[in-house]
Amino acid sequence: MKLLNKAQKAIASLSLGLGLFAFAGFANAALPLAVGTAFTDLLTDVLAVIDLAWTVVVPVTVGFILIRMFKKGAASAT
Repeated sequence: MKLLNKAQKAIASLSLGLGLFAFAGFANAALPLAVGTAFTDLLTDVLAVIDLAWTVVVPVTVGFILIRMFKKGAASAT
C-alpha cells in the first residue's frame, strides 16, 4: 500500500511539474537582446567546464574500477 501511495505521489508531482512547464511556455515574455546574449555566453562557459570535467571524471572512474579489480584479485589469491 505504501508503494501505491508513493507511486500516486510521484505521478501527481510529475503531472504538476509538466503542467507548470506547459504554463511557463505560454507565459513567457520577450527578453532583451543583452539577456539572451548573456545566457548564450553562460551556456558556452558551462559547456566548456563540463568538457574539462570529463577529462578528470573518466580517469578517476577507470582508476576506481582498477583498484576494485585489484582488491578482488588480491582477496581471491590469499
